[in-house]
Amino acid sequence: MAKLFEGELHVHYSHFYVESRMGDYFHGLTETRGGQRNGLCGAAVPGLLFLTTGLHTGNVEVTVELCDAPPPVGDDWEDVVEVSFRPQSDRVQLVQWASEAVRPLALEPVGYRVRYCASGMDRAHAKDTRLDGEPLLDRYLLQLWPAPAAPDVVVRQTSQQAAYWHDHARTLPPPPAPEQRAETLRRERLARETAVREAAREAELRRWGGRIPSERVRRVNGGLTLLRLDRDLVEAIESADEPTQRAVAGWLARQACDAASLSGLDWVAEALAALENGELLPLADHNAAFQLLNTDPRVPRTAVASWDGRHDRISQQHAALPALRAAAADEPLAAAVETLFHAVVTFGSGYARLLADLREAFDLRP
Repeated sequence: MAKLFEGELHVHYSHFYVESRMGDYFHGLTETRGGQRNGLCGAAVPGLLFLTTGLHTGNVEVTVELCDAPPPVGDDWEDVVEVSFRPQSDRVQLVQWASEAVRPLALEPVGYRVRYCASGMDRAHAKDTRLDGEPLLDRYLLQLWPAPAAPDVVVRQTSQQAAYWHDHARTLPPPPAPEQRAETLRRERLARETAVREAAREAELRRWGGRIPSERVRRVNGGLTLLRLDRDLVEAIESADEPTQRAVAGWLARQACDAASLSGLDWVAEALAALENGELLPLADHNAAFQLLNTDPRVPRTAVASWDGRHDRISQQHAALPALRAAAADEPLAAAVETLFHAVVTFGSGYARLLADLREAFDLRP
């Protein structure tokens, strides 16, 4: 026999417990007595022992012993019960109320028979609370030895408290089987995930006035900005066929370059012509194109106020150049939407004229 613990243990609400599960200590505590004959040592939840005391609040004397075989039952114990217990991990702990303190127990994850012995439960229950320095009122012994699983039994019953808890346990249904619990948890998780998705969708509907824009447009660079700026126009572009979307992209690239006075430069003119003819875009490399923009002495330097009024000076040339690369995107809708965004930045506070001309040029009506 080896003593795993011997000393005083603080209890509250008349219990302490042995825990071998990972996670929330309190999960399953209310089900531990379900389907049992005894109500002092709840073992109906795998990996958990829920141990009842007579004292409501204060310190009780507790001893935990590991035995090789069933020891004799001492005559000094008033109430004795036995249950089966199998730790769910090699981390087994003696735990006070609310996990205020835990003490490791050197137990392997094998099957055990557990004997829980108590004395003084009625006296402790009558006192309810034991203050520091007052005499001990009740004491408890927990003995474990390797054994196959078997039903719980009441070995000895003396106190009124034990009788009360035994009667109470016999009114409780057995807890759900592990697979039933897993299914319940799965359904609860799915319900929570569904509720979160529905709440997010409701919030998104409110954000967009009851009509959520398509994901295709929203994931395009500048798409969200344009949707807030002129949603009807963006959705008209989305509804157009692909040749029209490609034409819109080329037209917008030219409008941006014209507004920035870049169209007359030979290397910009070549790019615009390639777009209009469906050819590969020269200077497709982003860094090389901006290197030319920054070093060509013919490039004008003009600025506009930003379309949203947040900035006083936006370089039209640096805003227009990305429109060329955007217009050559593989997906026609993405090409049209992103090029529109760069063109709006290029026009700045005068973007309304660009949008009106675009509608007129391609008959893009709501």
